[in-house]
Amino acid sequence: MTNSMVDRLFLSFSELEQAINGAKATLSAKGTIPDDIMKRLSSYDEILAKQKSLAGDLCDSMQKENWDEVNRLVSLINGLSAMIRDDARAILSALALNTDHKEEEDINFC
Repeated sequence: MTNSMVDRLFLSFSELEQAINGAKATLSAKGTIPDDIMKRLSSYDEILAKQKSLAGDLCDSMQKENWDEVNRLVSLINGLSAMIRDDARAILSALALNTDHKEEEDINFC
């Protein structure tokens, strides 16, 4: 993993953070989103913080040329990204399925 790849990794974290904040703002503006969905979105912040921490460890392991640890950390970072992606898809799917409901109806997202 070269420095440019590490730079792109940290850039992707910034883009992900912007996307999370944008999704929270958009859904909050709708006003009909259950608290549990907003909590799920907030958990993404914790996952992102863990990814950033792991990326710091990744840089250290790269400097030490500890390639087994580099591979492990890359797998963990990718796994955390997959968790966010899969959960976000589930939320979007639930929202799409419930767009037919009237606003005054209770919407079940899970």
